[in-house]
Amino acid sequence: MRLRRYVLLRVLQFVPVTFVVIVLNFLLIHLAPGDISLLLAGENADPAYLALVREKFGLDKPFLEQLWRYLIQIGSGDLGLSFRSRQPVLDEILEKVPATLLLVGTSLTLSVAIGTWIGTWIARRPGSTLDSAVSFAAVALFSVPVFWFGLMLILLFTVEIPILPAMGMTSLDGPRSGPGYILDIARHMVLPVAALMTVSVGQYVRLARTSVADVLGEHFITTVRAIGFPERTVLHHYALRNALLPVVTVLGLQLGLVLTGAVLTETVFSWPGLGRMIYEAILARDTPVIMGAFIVMSLTVALASLITDLVYAALDPRVAL
Repeated sequence: MRLRRYVLLRVLQFVPVTFVVIVLNFLLIHLAPGDISLLLAGENADPAYLALVREKFGLDKPFLEQLWRYLIQIGSGDLGLSFRSRQPVLDEILEKVPATLLLVGTSLTLSVAIGTWIGTWIARRPGSTLDSAVSFAAVALFSVPVFWFGLMLILLFTVEIPILPAMGMTSLDGPRSGPGYILDIARHMVLPVAALMTVSVGQYVRLARTSVADVLGEHFITTVRAIGFPERTVLHHYALRNALLPVVTVLGLQLGLVLTGAVLTETVFSWPGLGRMIYEAILARDTPVIMGAFIVMSLTVALASLITDLVYAALDPRVAL
């Protein structure tokens, strides 16, 4: 019953979070310098045409009225029309989402798997030379700017040793279906995924190492060892299972950081996802696209946080107490 009430409370909290995200998104965009109507009408537009543009897009209304209209518009599922393409923003976002999900999902999965495995491996000998070296490398990797690392990867594996493509999601002259198409996408993913993994893999190494080392010092681990279980079973079946809770928590919170890194990574590698779309929309001052993309990304992070809390409560019922 307590777990059910906790789940209901967390789900209800998502509603005001959504409202605050939408309002803050509107405020930040409209407090930015510049006149949107001048962008739409052109800097050399005559005053009559400029007034017509402001009236058409509701830019002549008071700020609170504009906000109210925007809330009603978002509530109906309408994110507006792109200033550049004159296409619905929601359609443009949905078109870019699969590419970003592929990139972010792959990098997160590999980061968690590789980081947890390395962290568990070095946790068996805390304080050793190997532990210190890997921990130092993890911290250094986490500190590297993702865009700089992406440029270094391009310089090394595309310019100096030309074995991997650096731009786009597919080759212009590549296959468009079948195994060849999948392989082509996989080759284009190698460098951006490697760059994006720098945002998170080091953190998972440190987190898994600390969590597993703490669990290995618990009394129940001593009991399990005394019974005679193999060390491999003790490590993976008992220690790792109990050490995964912090990893699950960070996984949900990490999504926002990874999405931020995806904007830079997709820009560097010309990956046709949400990040690249936001970059191009900022350059063109395409306000509806910027606002729509920010709402989608913000709500994705909030939803990931909600799911993380629910999974954590399911794994550890004490959370709901």
